[in-house]
Amino acid sequence: MALASRLDDMPTSLPMSHVTPIVFIVDDDVSVRESLELLIGSVGWKPEAFASAQEFLRHPRAVAPSCLILDVNLPDLNGLDLQQRVAADRIDMPIIFITGFGDVPMTVRAMKAGAVEFLTKPFGDEVLLSAIRGALERSQTALDHEAKMRTLRERYASLSRREREVMALVVSGLLNKQVGGELGISEITVKAHRGRVMEKMEARSLPELVNMNARLGLGH
Repeated sequence: MALASRLDDMPTSLPMSHVTPIVFIVDDDVSVRESLELLIGSVGWKPEAFASAQEFLRHPRAVAPSCLILDVNLPDLNGLDLQQRVAADRIDMPIIFITGFGDVPMTVRAMKAGAVEFLTKPFGDEVLLSAIRGALERSQTALDHEAKMRTLRERYASLSRREREVMALVVSGLLNKQVGGELGISEITVKAHRGRVMEKMEARSLPELVNMNARLGLGH
């Protein structure tokens, strides 16, 4: 099994596949909001509509696959500025821009900042639904990855100080005897600590432990 695939084997804390995806809508045009809510609801997703950026920002963060349909021109904070705020702490919420009069610089700015789509009105329902499907798939992937990383961080947090020291030296390539010399403990004690590290981290091999160490960003 490839090392990179091991993180994918970790269980997530939430059964995300059973959570109804949420499609957030921020548009100051009530007719647009209502039509989008009907379209989104018709395919089984949950629409959440807001008339302004500030109203959306006051809404609690959702722990579910989600995306944001965002108008560029809004009465308070414009769509591009809201995108910056969302991108800073909601990487699991891809953004689809909609606008009545987009231009090339605006589109380039939005896409460079991470937007998954930039649609100019009018656009077909299926065009929008296709963009939403892609965005929700990306959101699901991001949430699953974060849940697996959270599990990995929790496992590492369960290690004692000495176990972390042993882990750091083991993944750097030192043999048990060398680890013992570095820490001033016996080889037998190193083996005991190493066994507990493998058990707590749920690592089935040394290469897997090295991979976990790298994913945690611990270095050597």
